[in-house]
Amino acid sequence: MNKILEVRNLSKIYGPGCPLCFESTGPEADTNLCPNCASVIAIHDVSFDLFEGEILGVMGESGSGKSTVVKSLYFDQAPSSGEAIFYDRDKQHDLFSLNAAQQRWLRNHRFGMVYQNPNLGLNFNISAGGNIAERLLMSDLTDYGAIRARAKALLARTEVLLSRVDDLPKNFSGGMQQRVQIAKALATQPPLLFLDEVTSGLDLSVQARILDLILEIQQELKTAMVVVTHDLGVIRLLTGRAIVMKYGRVIEAGLTDQILEDPQHAYTQRLVASAL
Repeated sequence: MNKILEVRNLSKIYGPGCPLCFESTGPEADTNLCPNCASVIAIHDVSFDLFEGEILGVMGESGSGKSTVVKSLYFDQAPSSGEAIFYDRDKQHDLFSLNAAQQRWLRNHRFGMVYQNPNLGLNFNISAGGNIAERLLMSDLTDYGAIRARAKALLARTEVLLSRVDDLPKNFSGGMQQRVQIAKALATQPPLLFLDEVTSGLDLSVQARILDLILEIQQELKTAMVVVTHDLGVIRLLTGRAIVMKYGRVIEAGLTDQILEDPQHAYTQRLVASAL
């Protein structure tokens, strides 16, 4: 199996930072706030690999830093340090050494993102079909008929009624907005997809259908995915491997079944016990 993403020693500090930041924060210190300089250590020394067609889970409670990981990799924010290599066919991209135009090209062509808050992933001033067309236009497709046909095909794939292709996303339910976000993210058939708490706040029945859709897409398109969630049910259903984060650090990593059936770290044990 080919590696698609390699992340090493990823760190992000909000604030001035100081020599004591890392040693005085983290799970052992039970805080991510540096007592010396008041900086927030969002993530520190996060490393993992992702392979083609694999779904990797990043789990932890609110404030663990899991969303910061994917937002750094999707160029929503710059990390303080670390390295990430994206392996794209016969090319390698050192993500954090790329200029803004190169990063934008990867976002528009080779990556996809589905946010917890659809407001971040959708333009609420244009139609559902228009949101997908917007992404397709970035990918150099210019024929109006072909764009509209592709938008309709993607909405159908994500079970959005074609009669609603010209409706504004604000008139959709939360679950439907997430479906449009997924359709938009898939528009360019990216080999790598980031999913940040995509089922949070949705009714259980809607959650189940969204998760089924994600699994179908992964099996059909062999898209590699990084799934960020605090929900162990999502981790269990979607992922083959997972990392567990607390106060910005990875405290446990391995096969999902092993982590959920025999957690080694006391924090993971509490997480799993609380979900039973």
